[in-house]
Order: sequence, then structure tokens, then C-alpha cells
Amino acid sequence: MSEWTPNSWRQKPLLQVPTYPDAKALKEAEERLGSFPPLVFAGEADDLKKRLGEVARGRAFLLQGGDCAESFAEHGADHIRDFFRVFLQMSLVLTHGASMPVVKIGRIAGQFAKPRSADFETIDGVELPSYRGDIVNGIEFDEASRIPDPARMLMAYRQSAATLNLLRAFATGGYANLERAHEWTADFLEDSNAYSSYKEVVGKISDAIKFMRAMGITPQNTPRLRETKFFTSHEALLLGYEEALTREDSITGDYYSTSGHMLWIGDRTRQPDGAHVEYFSGIENPIGIKCGPSISNEDLLILLDKLNPKNEAGRITLIARFGDGNVENHLPRLIETVKKSGHMVVWSCDPMHGNTIKASSGYKTRPFDKVLGEVKSFFKIHREMGSYAGGVHVEMTGSDVTECVGGVSAVTEDGLSNRYNTHCDPRLNASQSLELAFLIAKEISS
Repeated sequence: MSEWTPNSWRQKPLLQVPTYPDAKALKEAEERLGSFPPLVFAGEADDLKKRLGEVARGRAFLLQGGDCAESFAEHGADHIRDFFRVFLQMSLVLTHGASMPVVKIGRIAGQFAKPRSADFETIDGVELPSYRGDIVNGIEFDEASRIPDPARMLMAYRQSAATLNLLRAFATGGYANLERAHEWTADFLEDSNAYSSYKEVVGKISDAIKFMRAMGITPQNTPRLRETKFFTSHEALLLGYEEALTREDSITGDYYSTSGHMLWIGDRTRQPDGAHVEYFSGIENPIGIKCGPSISNEDLLILLDKLNPKNEAGRITLIARFGDGNVENHLPRLIETVKKSGHMVVWSCDPMHGNTIKASSGYKTRPFDKVLGEVKSFFKIHREMGSYAGGVHVEMTGSDVTECVGGVSAVTEDGLSNRYNTHCDPRLNASQSLELAFLIAKEISS
């Protein structure tokens, strides 16, 4: 085997890469990124890996979620706050219902690039390059917008830095204080059934905090009551961007991607001999592998051996995404394969990507009952096979969007156009996200 370097992936087959017309501009942008400060740090990635190790051992639960694809247009303090607020609500419901710590990872501060099923799309006879996320090109269907522009990587970096700054402030500056849990609900949630259940949970936690305060345990003297650990993640699709933000740790000499705490390999780019797997094999961050119906038992074992040769707990999260009604056909064989190999992994359920349909109105959507169905099947199979269903990975937002049909918010196909704001795939809205959290808490504790 040749020695790994941050750019050794360039010698491997590469999929889902945009074609930049100006090679010089691309090189200059990557060189500028290489001089920028890291967005996250090695110690933070190691801390997350340790916490995910507890998930792998069945002593914690992973909640991972956020936008399908972040956009430059939606970047604002209110948008980030609304997402973080719902994420806190979901983690509170899970912690209370499951009686275990929740590891919180957002699809945020870096989730800009998206894989595409085709390099081009055609509308009304006009063919243009496919939209690959704001880090690559614009969503507007015109020739100028669709040309891949390397300067967008610099814009994505700066937006990620600003987002991280605000998230760190929310996590440690008092917003996450459990005494404020009753303030985490948006006005539009107050009439939902999920909100009444949430109020009941908050009431119980408030009573517990009052008791602890009487015993001298307060948010002021106990940081865990007023702060939370929050990590970031994204699909590391654009390897030039990742290479530019790869840093060698001055203490250990190990390499880390500093673009996010956790990165994952998508279902379209997990070829064992491909460029993405090559890059991931040399960084020390915790990593995820999306596992769709096409992954073979043999390829899964090759990936585990290559990406986690030391069998380090918390290093690998397998993110299963099969679709409701299809979980039974694939998840059991993967669980059995991993059990026989002895690899320690976190098993997480992505109930979104396998349940995308096109409504009669033409909008892409995801039926909420199908999302719930895949989650239930995921937990059921793990219980039957004696393995631990350790996490969930969802595309969600804190806004009152109408993108996924169903749920207590009663979004219908006819109502999809009301607030269909996603730049890519449909997301659960705040009410649906909270409803899902209650279901998961019930599944964990059953």
C-alpha cells in the first residue's frame, strides 16, 4: 500500500465531482482555503469519537439532523436559532424518555454539497449542469448560475465559520439552560399534539430541577445543566475542499479534517477503491458510511477493515437508509455481517432518503408515516437480533415548512406549495421532528 497523504485521493477514481472550467481559479481557491484557520479542532473530534464510543456500547443515543443542503440564501441568526431550538427539544425528549445521554450532531456548518443522479438536467428543452449545492453552483436554472465556481468554496467556509460561532454561543452561553426548556418552543407549535406532550416532559424536568436546587445543585454550579455539547457534520463530497482544510495535529502527528467534527461518505461514493474512501482512511475524525440497498456484505467488510483497522469504538457510524418496507430485506444481513466480524459500530437509521416520492403536484416529498415506519422497523430488527439501535439521522428544520406530508401538522399534498423552501430534498418541519422524537424515545425504552 502507498503511504496516505491528504491528496493521495487524487490518484483514485473519483465520482460526483463537478467540472470546473477554470483550473487555475480552482487551484487558487483551494490554496486560499489551505491558509485559513481550522473550523473545528482535533480535540473536539476526539471528544465526539469518545461519546460515539458510548453509543456503540449501548450507553448513549445519537441524534443527527439538519438541512438537506445548507444555502447561502437561508443563512441567518433566526434560521440557525430555530434549528437549534428544535434540536434541543428533540434531545430533551430522547434523554427523558430513554434515560440516557444523547450525542447531538447537526447537519450544519458545512452541509453544502449534494450528489446528483445525473450531471445535467433538462427543462423545456434546455440542458444545463445539475445543481450540486451552493458550494458548487447556483440553484437558478440559467447558464451563468449553473457554472461551477470555486469562489463558492470560500463563501461556504465563511458561512460555516459564522454558523459555528453562533452555535457555540447557543450551546455554552445560556440558551441551552434546562431551566429555559419551556422557552424553546416556537409559537406555531403551541397548538400541536406534540407540544402538549413536550410541555408535560418539561414540567417533569422543571420539578426535578427545583428538587436539585433545594439540594444545592443549580445551573450556576453545575455546567451540565446550563450548557450542552453540540457537534457538526456533513457529507464530505467535495474532496478538494476537504483536502484544503485537512490539518496535521501538532501533538500526535495525526491528520484531521477541520471542516467538521464528523464526516460521512454517501451511498454513491463509498466504493472501496474510490477517492472518497481513500481520503477518509487517513483522517482521525469519526466518520459515517451511508448504507443503501446496493451495499454488499463483502464491500461493507472491506470498508470497515480499511476505515477502522484498529476497531476503534466510535470511529464508524453505519447510517442505514433503505426505505419503509425494504428494511427487512437488507438490515438483518448487514447486522449479521458486522456481528460476525467483531467490528464495533454505531447503528443509525436514516428514514428520509429511501422514502422520497413525487407528489401529483410535482413536488418531491416524503410521507411522514413512511418515515415512522422505517424507524419502527429499524428498532424492531435490532431488538430481534440482539444488537443496539443507536441513532437516527434525519433531514429537518426548525421552521414551519410544508415539505413532508402527514404528521400532527397535517401537511397535505395540496398544501406542499404553501411553504416549500428546501434547496434540495424535503425536510421534516419542527412539529414532525418533535413527533418523531417521541416515537424514538418510546422505541428505545420498549
